[in-house]
Amino acid sequence: MRIIFFAGKGGVGKTSVAAATGIKAAQMGHRTVIMSLDAAHSLSDIFDLSRDLLDHNKGAPIAVQANLWIQELDIQEAIQNYWGEIHKYLTVLFQTTGMDEILAEEFAILPGMEEVSLLLYINQYVQAKQFDVIILDCAPTGESIRFISIPNTLEWYMQKIFKLERRAAKYLRPVAKRVYDLPLPDDDYFQAIEYLFERLRGVDGIIKDPRKTTIRLVTNPEKIVIKETQRAFMYFCLYKMSIDGIIINRILPDDVTDDYFHQWKADQRHYIDQAEQYFSPIPIFSVRLFQEEILGYERLGALAEHIYGDRNPLERFFEGEPYYWDKQNGAYRLRLKLPFIGKGDVQLHKHSDELIVRLGSFKRRILLPRNVAAAMPSRAKLEDQFLSVYFEGGDHEQKRR
Repeated sequence: MRIIFFAGKGGVGKTSVAAATGIKAAQMGHRTVIMSLDAAHSLSDIFDLSRDLLDHNKGAPIAVQANLWIQELDIQEAIQNYWGEIHKYLTVLFQTTGMDEILAEEFAILPGMEEVSLLLYINQYVQAKQFDVIILDCAPTGESIRFISIPNTLEWYMQKIFKLERRAAKYLRPVAKRVYDLPLPDDDYFQAIEYLFERLRGVDGIIKDPRKTTIRLVTNPEKIVIKETQRAFMYFCLYKMSIDGIIINRILPDDVTDDYFHQWKADQRHYIDQAEQYFSPIPIFSVRLFQEEILGYERLGALAEHIYGDRNPLERFFEGEPYYWDKQNGAYRLRLKLPFIGKGDVQLHKHSDELIVRLGSFKRRILLPRNVAAAMPSRAKLEDQFLSVYFEGGDHEQKRR
């Protein structure tokens, strides 16, 4: 089983790159499903599929070619399958505020419902060995981070809150009905939550297993987009997710020589160089801007060949963590693997919310988490093949501000 997330800022070309990767995997003989995690689905548009076909399938996988399926979640279908009693109670709850029934049904589709539904599908496909490859076309960065964090959040809720909440509702329900108009959930509601959690069991281990699951960040050679990708890179590292590739999309080709594009090409070259500083040692895939719109199976296949060439798209292009954070005796510690270096080889400099690490001609910029960005590096030392940089005062500074 191989699972690959394609994440990044909205509009950078994640869907095209995810679809192209899925096509190449399917052509190699792997049963492949490409799933859209974005509420504004565009997978079917990229493959140029008819709306009638989508309406007929209602969120189920659609066969596109041999070994290849796509799936765009239908939230109404997911509500019927997984959220029935939960959605019903929330609808009634909103109606007690005087909200119209149709509007209450809409409000009862809470943030996270789609993400949980997709996690249920992923778990189901892995357990049933229905597919060899799952390609995930992610929503914009912030929602992708939420998607990754949901299993941990649900586990915390089930362990710390759920039983207490269920017991309290059982004893308070008879009294509340006589005193308040606000309805308390009945036991069917709690059974539905328990059922959901049981069906999600194990999915956290799947998406955080680097042997199965990796993330590829898609970006463009532009200042704002590269900065957003750097931020996503930092957050995925904090979640211990394995990032194995950076895909820089829509680079102007070398044969574009018109003077109009001269400065644009120079700017792109600058941001590509910056990306190498930000994301090293993760490999970078450069993808040129195509003349035509990438639409339909044939053009997506051509894009896949341009990205990967003879390489296997399911290969783990980088193994291990580029860096990681922990906390020791109240101090934040950044650990960077830098083998074969001596004490005099490294220079550190903090600028705004970045730490700049220089090693000879090599330079690496690391975006700092917000708590750490308020602190200054207090010391650094080499430990085996790792450079450890310690930061103190972050929490204190944040509170003082």
